[in-house]
Amino acid sequence: MQYRTFGRTGLQVSEVVFGGGWVGGVLIHQDDDTKLKTLRRAMDAGINWIDTAPSYGKGQSEQALGWLLKEIDSTPRISTKVMLDTAKLDDIVGQVERSLHESLTRLDRGSVDLLQLHNPIEAETKGNAVTPEQVLRKGGVADALERVREQGLADFIGITALGEAASLCKAIDSGRLDSAQVYYNILNPSAGRAMPAKWSGHDFGNLLAGCKAQNMGTMAIRVFAAGVLATDERHGREVIITRDSDVATEEGRAHAVFAALGNAHGTRQQTALRFVLANPDLSCAVIGLAELAHLEEALAGAAKGPLPKPAMNQLEALYAANFGV
Repeated sequence: MQYRTFGRTGLQVSEVVFGGGWVGGVLIHQDDDTKLKTLRRAMDAGINWIDTAPSYGKGQSEQALGWLLKEIDSTPRISTKVMLDTAKLDDIVGQVERSLHESLTRLDRGSVDLLQLHNPIEAETKGNAVTPEQVLRKGGVADALERVREQGLADFIGITALGEAASLCKAIDSGRLDSAQVYYNILNPSAGRAMPAKWSGHDFGNLLAGCKAQNMGTMAIRVFAAGVLATDERHGREVIITRDSDVATEEGRAHAVFAALGNAHGTRQQTALRFVLANPDLSCAVIGLAELAHLEEALAGAAKGPLPKPAMNQLEALYAANFGV
């Protein structure tokens, strides 16, 4: 396992992070024996970070980790999140503190290494989105996160960088955040670069440049595009979290990618992971797993190293042609 520096925190994080989310769901949908075997194998392979959230299985992911971590010899770092109720933004500090205390109860620990806002950030408050002003104002999200950090309940603080690029940049450029989870995969790498004129999709406006300028740790999420990149088998948990796309569109683009690249760089899952690992501005890739075999496949892919330049050039032609659409 290779390790990268997690921004200004100075932490060394495994470039592959164990994702405890709903889509992969090994901590939620599998039996206890499989959960334990998979977690032990991840730790034995050198993975030293687990990412979870209260919303993953309505607390089931955190609850599972509460007992699983007692059954393994390793002491991985843990990140979790807080999803604000946008109907109660007059008490952001209280919401953050209550959510974190509930997470710590489920995790059965006194603190976490990283706490991140889970809400998207957009120009207007709508749905579960909050605005940059609500993040940065007095009594806002940043204040609330800093407060729990001062209390010793979280070592570092950050955001999930979903929403509108311009609004996200305002939060990132504030310099008040240690980390960002960034949507980044082989179908949509716009958080890490300017895209060709013909390419279409949710444009994250090269957010990684802003993160790099602030020396923030960056965690790639949706590495497998909710499983669409890994396989053509659908499990019903393929929730699309970006604008200007849907499952059918993602599937069509995935087929175009692998028609161009073939299997020269490993399985589909391995190729998708190696693409993310090719970006040195990312601290790590959070991967979703449904079973132990998926972990073994990912570990073998990571061992192959970043996707080589010729493959990246083939992808560049695909982006320029908008996947041939």
